[in-house]
Amino acid sequence: MAVLTKFGVPAGTSSETLMPKLVYRFRVLFNDLGGPNNGDELLVLTRQVISVTRPVITHDEMQLDVYNSRIFLAGKHTWDPITIQFRDDVSSVIIKRLDEQLQRQIDHSQQSGATSGSQYKFQMSIETLDGSDTPGVLDFWTLEGCYLSNVQYGESNYATSDQQMVTATIRYDNAQHGSGENNFLATTPFRDGSVDLATDQ
Repeated sequence: MAVLTKFGVPAGTSSETLMPKLVYRFRVLFNDLGGPNNGDELLVLTRQVISVTRPVITHDEMQLDVYNSRIFLAGKHTWDPITIQFRDDVSSVIIKRLDEQLQRQIDHSQQSGATSGSQYKFQMSIETLDGSDTPGVLDFWTLEGCYLSNVQYGESNYATSDQQMVTATIRYDNAQHGSGENNFLATTPFRDGSVDLATDQ
């Protein structure tokens, strides 16, 4: 196609325009959210994701005053929280899993909390897909040490026909970015042979 071969930026021997990654071709996977051994319900969360923000990293700035100038170095870094929006369906699996995760973080009835973060933190992965019927992963983010820092259950309103949505803010300790196939698929509990993410969309 002419648009692919003639209208790109000349670089080297080619000016072809490469296909961009599309923002609506993605998948979000969860591991241990709300507790272990709930693979089927975690796949429901994957199917009901509406949108998700991707990680943002910021480094503190260290200023060193030297002889006639200043030097700037990268200090400690901070991963900004991400926001994920779910479609709340009639099975109530979404709010059930989120409620169970919140309960793991703190028991509001008994006013008791977990003794360590390992008792409630979960993992998740955000994958960019290629759009094929057996989707390939173009790139991915793996987030570790996640917990729910904010959950908004939306509103009920007689005056609209909108779907109910739940919005969660997730804080995490670390994120890793990679390209190609994602090992997260092989390490999540629901990869027991009963569910194939390539075909069970």
